[in-house]
Amino acid sequence: MTTTTAAAPPQAVPPDGSALPGPAPKPRRKLTPYWLLLPGIAWLVVFFAVPMVYQGSTSLQTGSLEEGFRVTWHLATYWDALVEYRWHFVRSFGYAATATVLCLAIGYPLAYTIAFKASKRWRNVILILVIAPFFTSFLIRTLAWKTILSDGGPVVGVLNTLHVLDVTSAIGLTSGDRVLATPLAVVCGLTYNFLPFMILPLYTSLERIDPRLHEAAGDLYARPFTTFRKVTFPISLPGVVAGTLLTFIPASGDYINAQLLGSPSEQMVGNGIQKQFLNVLDYPTAAALSFILMALILGMVTVYMRKAGTEELV
Repeated sequence: MTTTTAAAPPQAVPPDGSALPGPAPKPRRKLTPYWLLLPGIAWLVVFFAVPMVYQGSTSLQTGSLEEGFRVTWHLATYWDALVEYRWHFVRSFGYAATATVLCLAIGYPLAYTIAFKASKRWRNVILILVIAPFFTSFLIRTLAWKTILSDGGPVVGVLNTLHVLDVTSAIGLTSGDRVLATPLAVVCGLTYNFLPFMILPLYTSLERIDPRLHEAAGDLYARPFTTFRKVTFPISLPGVVAGTLLTFIPASGDYINAQLLGSPSEQMVGNGIQKQFLNVLDYPTAAALSFILMALILGMVTVYMRKAGTEELV
């Protein structure tokens, strides 16, 4: 017994001979990425955009705490704040830049060692030691430096024995036989507190480098320093840029280190904002200082990123 299968009816061919259109594609869910972005956008709007607008309006107000503040578009507050706290800005950027350079000088060799020289076991141990300070309060870590740099402590004694303080006093970093309440103490605190922010991006960038590139450079008779200069450092530049930004930006706005390790002569712009907001209760000036600091940092970061070339900073 044979079974017969009904043949499919022949499809009509268009007169021009073109192929028949295929099945209509299923509609894509084009709104899915936007729904995924919604929580992040809402967070930024509530906790960044709204406070920024409020601070902006505060900086344009006049009045007092007793009489109340009202928006009068008083732009002169910005100029007055900049003139009054100009040296605070200079110290803030100077200390932050010095701490960033020191963090890079200390962090790059350590990150290089972790990425290329340390075994897998020791690599994890060193990385844990790098992030271990994060488990301690920022305030407690800074207070510890008051003990480390105390006048009768061993650190100052060694520096005096080696006559290091004579050199630092000559260039204005310390005062006599003291380290506390000097620019050097503030820079040391900034360097210590923000060093992990430099090491981790550097390690991430260096760890991605293929070791075979070093072997290829050696096969081409390149010396170790030449290999570092021509291969390692250029490839790790995204980590250098990220590390310097993550160090410089928060260090510029820091005020804890200058408050605890410095003196009134070492006050940074963060201390000025704290004073105007909490002590003087001059909210417009405090808001204006915040906006000036943000604008200056944004301008410097933009120029730096363009000069450094951040096309591969991913």
